[in-house]
Amino acid sequence: GDAARDRWAFSQAHQLVREIKRRSNCRISVATYPEKHPESRSLVQDIEALLAKQDAGADEAITQFCFNTDAYLRFRDAAQAAGVNIPIIPGILPIGNFAGISQFAARCGATIPGWMNDLFEGLDETPEIRAMVASTVAAEQCARLIENGVDHLHFYTLNKSELTLAVCRILGVSASPAMPDKAAIERGRAI
Repeated sequence: GDAARDRWAFSQAHQLVREIKRRSNCRISVATYPEKHPESRSLVQDIEALLAKQDAGADEAITQFCFNTDAYLRFRDAAQAAGVNIPIIPGILPIGNFAGISQFAARCGATIPGWMNDLFEGLDETPEIRAMVASTVAAEQCARLIENGVDHLHFYTLNKSELTLAVCRILGVSASPAMPDKAAIERGRAI
């Protein structure tokens, strides 16, 4: 009834996290935006929101997809300096359709570097080449993140799992859940 619905009406994510933790000892992943949430005033406000989620019991944060690796790394470092000690897992999105992803990115505040516009220009007509380029770009981003201390990645597959499988293959990741070692990354770069 209305009482049950009102009991679960939260205006902030940290309130929901706190209630879930109160009721269960399950693992909770929360969202965060390395390039600023579209409704946020600043990255500082986003970091404060992430700290509130952590304090409420969040176990890890998964970022909105981000093509700007430097922005992710700056956000992670600033969040850690502010006291965030839960893992901040970067969201990786191998590009299946550049025009569609560009529209989606604009709505959620994710930037697309200019070099990516140039790289994907004209590839919507050649899906096989686009898939190769998308896999390579995502694998290079993952390799750079791993080199900078990231030990978990979250892939947004958007029903294009073959792109994520290709990225994993380039990185030397098999069916095992282990992250690739530096030698596997270097092998992937030689391809």
